Amino acid sequence: MALKDYVDGDDFDGVLLVQSLDRRRKADGGEFLRVTVGDRTGSVAAMVWDEVEEALAVLTAGEPVHVRGRYEEHARYGKQIGRARFAAPREGSFERGDLEVAPPRGAEQLERELRELVATVRDVHLAALLERLLGPDTETWLRFREAPAAKHYHQAYRHGLLEHSLGVAQAVGTVATTFPGIDRDVAVAGALLHDIGKTHAYAMQSGAIDFTEDGRMLGEIALGHHLVRSTIASIDGFPDELSRGVCHIVLSHHGSLEHGSPVVPCTREATLVHMMDNLGGRLGSFDRLERQLSPGSSWSSYDNGIGASAHFGSRAAADGDPPAELAAA
Repeated sequence: MALKDYVDGDDFDGVLLVQSLDRRRKADGGEFLRVTVGDRTGSVAAMVWDEVEEALAVLTAGEPVHVRGRYEEHARYGKQIGRARFAAPREGSFERGDLEVAPPRGAEQLERELRELVATVRDVHLAALLERLLGPDTETWLRFREAPAAKHYHQAYRHGLLEHSLGVAQAVGTVATTFPGIDRDVAVAGALLHDIGKTHAYAMQSGAIDFTEDGRMLGEIALGHHLVRSTIASIDGFPDELSRGVCHIVLSHHGSLEHGSPVVPCTREATLVHMMDNLGGRLGSFDRLERQLSPGSSWSSYDNGIGASAHFGSRAAADGDPPAELAAA
């Protein structure tokens, strides 16, 4: 039974992946645990109020654990497993693939599409930059291929960065042919590299995602800019204006100062990448919410990633709900 199929009041007894561990202090000075566990359909908080040390003995971030407790949908705290108890899972009692979220298209397919897109970049300097950072035998590519795109909201899973960056770059490449004045090569290269700092900002062990020390202290934009700028410096004759154009995309792709960009987009190419990046992240949140949707439901709960509840009308129709006009009759 998938996690998304449980409803308030159900007894839970199954294997889930430990996504994070948060050790907290009670008002009386004692400790409790907030453990985030999940499968490929969603995640839930599992609360441990007593016997914290015993629970920690069998809990490892990124590893499966057998969970027992009561599935609850709290009005204030959301979905959780109350009074959770943990044990080591029995061998053969679970399939790892059922616990880890993965892109709808496999990593091999995503890589093929990326190589095809990179081949359309005609500028020799940008092609050299992409080869040094995303060439199949580079260390950066190995990190890029495995990294998540986020910790929570969109493509927060292995190969998520590849999926997100490719989707943004494909959209940028298409839209660049519609509006005049856009340098497609700069826009596509910038789109592929806009989040490359996440290769050093996130650490991923099995299914658990966390920030690295550099990610916490420097941030993915600064890390990405340093990586791109230092690689450009190693390419003989790389034009200064071209360097500024690509680096500006990396620095400005969050779109505003309050969202973490040190500069706002001031070129057509940077504006296009920011818009497609924002769109890709928002639609990725819809994918996450749809995976977690209970059978027969057409609305998600409120989600911070999109600032609203998400509606999936086609999902309800697929589950057998009558058309709205018939339901109202």
